[in-house]
Amino acid sequence: MADYHDDLRLAHVLADAADATTMERFRALDLKVETKPDMTPVSEADKAAEELIRGHLQRARPRDAILGEEYGVEGTGPRRWVIDPIDGTKNYVRGVPVWATLIALTEAGPGGYQPVVGLVSAPALGRRWWAAKGSGAYTGRSLSSATRLRVSKVAELSDASFAYSSLGGWEEQGRLDGFLDLTRACWRTRGYGDFWSYMMVAEGSVDICAEPELSLWDMAAPAIVVQEAGGMYTGLDGKPGPHSGNAAASNGLLHEELLGRLNQRP
Repeated sequence: MADYHDDLRLAHVLADAADATTMERFRALDLKVETKPDMTPVSEADKAAEELIRGHLQRARPRDAILGEEYGVEGTGPRRWVIDPIDGTKNYVRGVPVWATLIALTEAGPGGYQPVVGLVSAPALGRRWWAAKGSGAYTGRSLSSATRLRVSKVAELSDASFAYSSLGGWEEQGRLDGFLDLTRACWRTRGYGDFWSYMMVAEGSVDICAEPELSLWDMAAPAIVVQEAGGMYTGLDGKPGPHSGNAAASNGLLHEELLGRLNQRP
């Protein structure tokens, strides 16, 4: 099995640099925010963090390709880094501390590029999570100061905690009835949103989560963290990995029922 320790160490270096950049502008009164063509916000901090990470990668891994939310694809080859400089930009620009930089390394394989390293850094929460293929998933402040992550063992939906982001996307896709049916069947529901839901699945504090519409940079890092913690990460179509344009994550024991409820049609 390939050893991704050096790549994981580099991901931590990248996250340290990005955290310094994003935290410096968090809650700044003069933060510049624009609206992208898809009507989502992008701040100067999003752009600065991605530019910084790209610069580091171009020096440290010049042969690797890069895909980022703000600046697209650069380079070709069997290894591609996938970056979301700030996952949760709407929270960031409003001063809500639930946002993170997502960094993943993917490798070409059957079904497209698959994540082999993933790191999620949420500096305003003081939290970081990471994983490498075959090496498990961890949380902590550094590689040398970490706790291994394991998903929960909750096996009944009536005992499960379900995390989601919002209602809008489910309604637009005609999945709202199934979504609401799922919320009624669960013990507890909370709209934590974005990266945090998946990290709580990996930690075992939440049992299932799902989102109806996502991009690859939203999913690549969380996917491998959940998988290496012993959970399942698929699209709503049940295909493993981060390539379906949406996501369902669970402790594995509840995955079939999670997908079944969300795929109900009126």
